[in-house]
Amino acid sequence: MLLEDVLQVVQIIISISMITLIVLQARGSGLGSLFGGSDGGGITKTRRGLEKTLFQITVALAFLFVGNAILQLLIQ
Repeated sequence: MLLEDVLQVVQIIISISMITLIVLQARGSGLGSLFGGSDGGGITKTRRGLEKTLFQITVALAFLFVGNAILQLLIQ
């Protein structure tokens, strides 16, 4: 019972962290750049510096999220 509660809290923390990082990455893009408008650069955009680090952390959190969800299913 205690392990299930801990895993649920960890899942919530990972979820909130992922949402925050995704919003930070999307800030300034706007919907116009999604369709090729504005100066978003379209699809071919190279990530550098902080943007690359945020992207890598987001990918790592996504793997942790899936792994934690699978672990929760296995211990039920």
